[in-house]
Amino acid sequence: MNATSEARAPLLEVTGLAVSFATESALISAVTDVSFKVGDGEIVSIVGESGSGKTAALLGILRLTDRRNTKIEGSVTFRGRRLLDLPEREMRRIRGREIGFISQNPMTALTPVHTIGWQIEEQIRVHLNLAHAVARRRATELLDEVGLPNPAKALDLYPHQLSGGMRQRAVIAMALSCNPSLLVADEPTTALDVTVQAQVLELLRRLRLNFGLSIILVTHDLGVVDEMADRVLVMYAGRVVERAPADLIFEDPWHPYTWGLLASIPPLHGERPARLAAIPGTPPVPTDLPKGCHFAPRCRFRFAPCAETPPRQEDGEHAALCFIDPSGRPRLRAQVLNPSSGQAA
Repeated sequence: MNATSEARAPLLEVTGLAVSFATESALISAVTDVSFKVGDGEIVSIVGESGSGKTAALLGILRLTDRRNTKIEGSVTFRGRRLLDLPEREMRRIRGREIGFISQNPMTALTPVHTIGWQIEEQIRVHLNLAHAVARRRATELLDEVGLPNPAKALDLYPHQLSGGMRQRAVIAMALSCNPSLLVADEPTTALDVTVQAQVLELLRRLRLNFGLSIILVTHDLGVVDEMADRVLVMYAGRVVERAPADLIFEDPWHPYTWGLLASIPPLHGERPARLAAIPGTPPVPTDLPKGCHFAPRCRFRFAPCAETPPRQEDGEHAALCFIDPSGRPRLRAQVLNPSSGQAA
């Protein structure tokens, strides 16, 4: 962001977000101490394996969890309004109108018994109070904007009559129907083939360029992050273990978990590896988190201090939860990212 945008208050500011779910035996923590900001026209990406807490954090921010069995703590400020303190009625006005949401599965996000056009029109009429004919015209324009072929005809199709890529475009059109200033996209390309994925990402880039749209992009694909993000949060076991501008995540990553994610990406250049690197083991479940550093059981560089809660190492916008001393970090990182040459990536 430029100096002018940095001087303004962020569009969204999340501070100390914690999300817990009640079970029969205990309150289970899914997200702990998540903090970040989203500026105007900025793309912030949240990455991590399945089960890292990415979706739970988003649902907590948007208050889309069941209040009867969910506890949300911290602060979420959107355009000066504290979302966690708002009455549910006012929160419903913000969702859809000012914050658009794209869920992981477009088939479950769409109602199967109504046409695509009816669902988009309903959202427009509820939030913008437009007449039916005006809402239908707006829906047609949206489907055309997201690249759906023959949008006037597509309005009268049901979700099962569309391909996965077309359904995803319809969900994006619905999320954008009221011209939101923030789009929350939860793995919007996971179920799509490579060609359609590239088209959806290009659409999101174009929307940011044309409309100044801010985006929170959740993904487990660091290739997508490299293409899209301005800043990155790396989540593991419900915590942000590293945050940094996107270029630093790829040029100077600090956390061993980030190293493991980067090492699992197939290289575009150079010698083809016989086998891609993998992080051993599996992410812990929220009911059985390791003491101290949650990543320690899977980390090849763990040592005695890792049995305690790791400190937050910070340098400007770059921060990580880790005990590894900065002076020894390049040598250890090279063992993961570039073991053949021994040079830091």
